[in-house]
Amino acid sequence: MQQSNDTKAPTLRIVVTGATGFVGQQLVPRLVRAGAEVLLVGRNAASVQACFVGHQVCEPGDISTRAKGFDLLIHLATRNNDRLGPEQEFEAANVDFLLQIAKQAEAAGVGRFVNVSTVQALADPPRGAYATSKRRGLAALDRANLCMDIRTHYLPLVYGDRFAGKLAWMNRVPVAVRRAALPVMAALKPVLHIDRLTAAVLADTAPAILSDGQCRNPVYRTVRWLIDISFALVVLGGFWWMLAALWVGIKVTSPGPGIFAQTRVGQGGRAFTCYKFRTMAQGTQQLGTHEISAAAVTPIGRILRRSKLDELPQVVNILRGELSLIGPRPCLPVQTELVAARHARGVLDIRPGITGLAQVEGIDMSDPQTLSVRDAEYVALQSLVLDVGIALKTVKGGGRGDRVQM
Repeated sequence: MQQSNDTKAPTLRIVVTGATGFVGQQLVPRLVRAGAEVLLVGRNAASVQACFVGHQVCEPGDISTRAKGFDLLIHLATRNNDRLGPEQEFEAANVDFLLQIAKQAEAAGVGRFVNVSTVQALADPPRGAYATSKRRGLAALDRANLCMDIRTHYLPLVYGDRFAGKLAWMNRVPVAVRRAALPVMAALKPVLHIDRLTAAVLADTAPAILSDGQCRNPVYRTVRWLIDISFALVVLGGFWWMLAALWVGIKVTSPGPGIFAQTRVGQGGRAFTCYKFRTMAQGTQQLGTHEISAAAVTPIGRILRRSKLDELPQVVNILRGELSLIGPRPCLPVQTELVAARHARGVLDIRPGITGLAQVEGIDMSDPQTLSVRDAEYVALQSLVLDVGIALKTVKGGGRGDRVQM
């Protein structure tokens, strides 16, 4: 008799704290529908039981015994910024209570701990008691050296079947208005659908900033396209005389062409020819900017690089659809480690830019891993508000990214 090869996957056993909060009420039913067995934790077990009839519940102090044999703990419990209070209360909830839950999970033998935090904790420095306490909680969790696989997911505004926080007003409008308004809101600030968080938890995703991204947001893509095209046309139509003067200045002050053409890695890993005003002596080796000595830069090139005027010919790349005004700076094909790191983190999914977040923060291509991580964070946090901030910092000369060695 032939034996069947079909084997039923073991049930994932998940502990969830803060289940009665907005995210928890959206997440728990999805975990259950995915076949997970859940243990729900709250300071008032009766209230949790009333919210989730038929599921196991316990109080925080009982985790070490009730969670034995469970695979994962998802920590959602938090003191959010929608409630006022002294800093000590935020510290108690987002630092002390976090450590208490983590140690209880370790004592129970739970193998994986997912800490759900906020993108506000990534700001440097974080603003407000909520973001500051969440940042301190992460540091305290790291110092605890617990024997678990601990991962932190950073979330923007979360929505699902309902909306909360700054999006709560959308619960009161007709569905048609909601559908039209959501892409507009998402274009301004990153958002996350609860299904993406559910998938990340169940798939054991590495620590990350989770968001819907902007690749499928028609509002963001249209506005960005209009800004890119408008910028390119204004530069070419209104400042052609300046471009011509700079080209002549480069030609007469050093031998070589006025425009420097170089192969770069673009969207999807495709190579394209990037145009810039030449700022280095003719014959300078094709290397990353951080690998080139400042002695290779021409006198007029120093002025162009300091003012970022050397980037202006890249408006041609914008019109050709190869570059955007804002995005990760395109690297050289020979920078294989950076190309591979960006590919692995999804950075190559979007169009590179003339200026970018890492660049204005002073992160150059000398550290491929650090740069690719920050680039990936930009992809997740992409929004019109962030892009405007990057553009303003660029105009003010912010950051030291792409500077040559001194």
